Amino acid sequence: MPTTTRSRTPVRALARLAVAALLATGGALAVPAAASAASPYERGPAPTSAILEASRGPFATSSMNVSSLSVTGFGGGVIYYPTSTAEGTFGAVAISPGYTASWSSLSWLGPRIASHGFVVIGIETNTRLDQPDSRGRQLLAALDYLTQRSSVRGRIDSSRLAVAGHSMGGGGSLEAAAARPSLQAAVPLAPWNLDKTWSEVRVPTLIIGGETDSVAPVATHSIPFYNSIPASSEKAYLELDGASHFFPQTTNTPTAKQMVAWLKRFVDDDTRYEQFLCPGPNGSAIQEYRNTCPSA
Repeated sequence: MPTTTRSRTPVRALARLAVAALLATGGALAVPAAASAASPYERGPAPTSAILEASRGPFATSSMNVSSLSVTGFGGGVIYYPTSTAEGTFGAVAISPGYTASWSSLSWLGPRIASHGFVVIGIETNTRLDQPDSRGRQLLAALDYLTQRSSVRGRIDSSRLAVAGHSMGGGGSLEAAAARPSLQAAVPLAPWNLDKTWSEVRVPTLIIGGETDSVAPVATHSIPFYNSIPASSEKAYLELDGASHFFPQTTNTPTAKQMVAWLKRFVDDDTRYEQFLCPGPNGSAIQEYRNTCPSA
C-alpha cells in the first residue's frame, strides 16, 4: 500500500490548534469577503487529472535545436516553447540527462512540459561523462542562455526558473539548486550524487525515485537527499512502485503529472495545482509519497 507521511512546521500546527480552540469555545471565524487574488502567473485552464495525464497539455508548442557551437557552458540541446504568447511570458526549465546519456533519452519530457506553459531546454552535456557538479553548472548556464541570448528570451520571465535531471543530471539539479537559491523549483529524477546532505537547499524540490533502482538505490540516494533538505523548505518525495533507475527514459505518466503539478505550483505560484501535491498521488503506481503538506 502507498504510504503518505507529512511534516508541518510549528507555525502551521499552532494555527490549526488556534482554530480548533476557537471552534471548541463557540467562537466564529472571520471569513474574507472575497477569495484571494489568483497568481498573475497562472497559465492555462483550471487543472484536472485528465489534463495532467494526457500526452500533451493545453498549449501548442514548437521546438528548435541549439548548436553546441553557439553556446558556452553546456553542450547545446533542444528548446521547446509554447507558440502563443497571448497569456504573457512563461517560466523556464532546464533538464539534464544522466551519465553517458544524451538528451534524446529524456526528450519526451520536453514537449510534454512545454505544453503546460513553460519554456524547456533539454541540454546536451559537455561530455557524457560529466559528474553532477559539472551538470549543475551546465543547467545554470543553459538557463542563462535561455533568458539572455536565446531567440525565445522574450517569452520567458527570468525570475521564474527551474531545473531538473535524471541520474547524475538529477544530482546536478540538486547542485544547481544549492548554488542558485533564487530558482523556483528543482525536480531530480532517480538522482545520483556522492554528496548525501543537502541542508543548504531552499528551492522547492520534488525528488522522484524508483523502488527497484539498483544504480541509485532510493535508500542511499533519493531518500537521504529528501531527508537532508530542511523541513522549512518545500519538498516532496515520490517513489514509483517497481520502477527501475531508467523510468524517466520512457513515457511515464505519474512522473509527468507530478512534475508538471510541482512546476506549476512553485514556478507559476499557481495554487490550483496544490490539490495534486497535498495529500498527493496514490494508486498502484505509487509506492510512497511524502510532502511538507500543505504548501505555504
